[in-house]
Amino acid sequence: MIKPNFMARASLSQLIIIDIQLRLMPVMPADKMQELVKNCGILIQSAAWLEVPVIVSEQYPRGLGHTVPEILTLLPDVKPVAKTAFSCVAEPKFKQLLTGDHSQIIIAGMETHICVLQTALDLLTLGKQVFIVEDAVISRNPANKANALARLRDAGCMISNSESIVFEWLGRAEGEVFKKINQLVR
Repeated sequence: MIKPNFMARASLSQLIIIDIQLRLMPVMPADKMQELVKNCGILIQSAAWLEVPVIVSEQYPRGLGHTVPEILTLLPDVKPVAKTAFSCVAEPKFKQLLTGDHSQIIIAGMETHICVLQTALDLLTLGKQVFIVEDAVISRNPANKANALARLRDAGCMISNSESIVFEWLGRAEGEVFKKINQLVR
């Protein structure tokens, strides 16, 4: 059995941004939504600087709209994967984008108790080590988010936060990328 890494490593990670879409935004708690967008921005920019691949999904974009501009503008080269299944893993295009040499999947997005939960559980069954970024996931009802995080922790996901992830990716307090990320999180 392979011993898991208990810290996120940039060389092993792939960042998944799940369903942060225009028509879902207004039904979320506004302050938590603002925090989610900010923290996803930190994750996405840090991923770019550290060469961590990113996948973005959109749940039924015809009905729920596309990814919010604040996220999409940070990902000019990423084309979101449209899906109707709640789990991203059920979408063949998504599975094609999962890279075999990246055993750690870092998840941010919405809603925690539906698409995030089902995607994470399916990724665990594929043998991936899954990190849920607690301050970058959201549900309309905070109780649903709390329940989903408890289920995910019980299933074997690592529950973390955006700053922990980016500083684990960095590993050292030195260099230009450290300076950029340090400014970003302030």
